Amino acid sequence: MRILFLGDIVGRSGRKAVLDELADMREKLRADFVIVNGENAAGGFGITEKICTQLLDAGADVITTGNHAFDQREALVFIGREPRLLRPVNYPPGTPGRGAGLFEAAGGGQVLVINPMGQIYMPNLDDPFAAIERELAACPLGAGCDAIVIDMHAEITSEKMAMGQFCDGRASLVVGTHTHIPTADAQILPQGTAYQTDAGMCGDYDSVIGMDKDEPLNRFTRKIPSARFTPAGGEATICGVLVETDAATGLAKAIAPVRTGGRLAPAWPDF
Repeated sequence: MRILFLGDIVGRSGRKAVLDELADMREKLRADFVIVNGENAAGGFGITEKICTQLLDAGADVITTGNHAFDQREALVFIGREPRLLRPVNYPPGTPGRGAGLFEAAGGGQVLVINPMGQIYMPNLDDPFAAIERELAACPLGAGCDAIVIDMHAEITSEKMAMGQFCDGRASLVVGTHTHIPTADAQILPQGTAYQTDAGMCGDYDSVIGMDKDEPLNRFTRKIPSARFTPAGGEATICGVLVETDAATGLAKAIAPVRTGGRLAPAWPDF
């Protein structure tokens, strides 16, 4: 199975790039299943039902989120009727929506997608490791599903790497989101789980993590907020990873970064 994961979509620029290019990317990469992180898709903060529908119609099979999942208040309502939109799995009981789901890929394979959020420098949620343990026990790789993808939405690289090691041999892919910068550590861990610390963002990299430069620079230099953060509007780079799994085990056979468009050097899988 070939699984494409795209990092945080930031604002109109990132959204337009993904909506324009996803169908073509899916065909060229021969992707059986596509996951995108959409938590910054609506003006940089949250996701609306309209945008959610647009991304699904464009070719995404599942949309993950993170700490901005409910910044658009309407998400508290529509997330309950859209099972393909996930919020962090370690929200406490009673939170609208769900943090994991089993989905069908092209060709009929079953993919478990889990969306934990880290605890360090992030909102105070339940233990993500305990939440992942419960989900993996309930639907183990090879017995309950054909592939497992974990979007670890976290600030700290060590927490993301620890999640990768924690899941090694039990998941197809553990990939980080949230920091909006693609890391250079795409690899297959010793027990067969594909891993990258951060997929990067789908947004304008002539920015400060996707936001127009002026206000972040003002806050760093003057220490006083003077305006809202607004997404940068230049040409976006689409960033993500492609993973190919073994049909017999569900573990990774190959992983490679995907980067196209915008300012960053392109990267395209050769498998």
